Amino acid sequence: MNDSHTSVGSHASRMSHAWLRRVALLPLQRFLRFLSKPLYWWYERHLYAGVAAGSTPAHIGLILDGNRRFARDIGLDTWKGHQYGVDKIKELLEWCQDLGIANVTIFVFSTENFSRTPREVTRLLDLFVKESRHLLDHPGVKANKIRVRIIGQRHRLPDDVLAATEDLETATADHEGMLLNIALGYSGREEITDAVRKLLYKAIHEGRSMAKVAESLTTAELASHLYTVGVPDPDFIIRTSGEQRLSGFFLWQAAYSEYYFCDALWPAFRRIDFMRAIRNYQQRNRRFGR
Repeated sequence: MNDSHTSVGSHASRMSHAWLRRVALLPLQRFLRFLSKPLYWWYERHLYAGVAAGSTPAHIGLILDGNRRFARDIGLDTWKGHQYGVDKIKELLEWCQDLGIANVTIFVFSTENFSRTPREVTRLLDLFVKESRHLLDHPGVKANKIRVRIIGQRHRLPDDVLAATEDLETATADHEGMLLNIALGYSGREEITDAVRKLLYKAIHEGRSMAKVAESLTTAELASHLYTVGVPDPDFIIRTSGEQRLSGFFLWQAAYSEYYFCDALWPAFRRIDFMRAIRNYQQRNRRFGR
């Protein structure tokens, strides 16, 4: 019994000493962070100057992954991570504007996401409706004439979400600045299926037989029915959170895209992470299969 008490007491003592050591280190950690700020500021400016002097993608796609894990890591309900993710999108638009990137596509909600719990799906779509209004009032959208397009299966969206998408597109239709594609209710497989369906309906309307359609079908004709018609294919695709897959994003358009997988969760993705990704893109030799 005495040995047991001694063991417990010894363990408690070790825990207490470890806690005291951590507390003692806090001022030192804060001091080191304070000292590192100028160095970090200098490195970010140096990195940006190098990236800005090089060629940048004409079209960049981003798979915004890690919102729920970010919320769990800081002790919040998982759905609250999506609000942090939305705030990060606003920063992303500024970074892309700084580099003169003409086309940006963000993957925010897939068709597979509809299979999440009804409560989470409702919260996600309600957040889109709320933030779409804020986006219209965002000074950067107005000042930089950002044009917004929604790509995905609109028929699956609730009426209020559909109305919000139409408001975004209508209000920015005359803008001639950066194009922001928001992939909402999107799936690469469904996009290709929809493109084939549109092509066939067009052929029927024109009185062409299926044999004629098959004989004359080209990749260019099929591509003309994709959601992204008129937009160049993405040069560069970034996915956050450490996952290394496309999850159905741009299955057709990404044939010759360069990929970059970043460990940072989307809400924790920093400007310096973005610049490092672009620098990595600039260091690659794109051969397009040749």
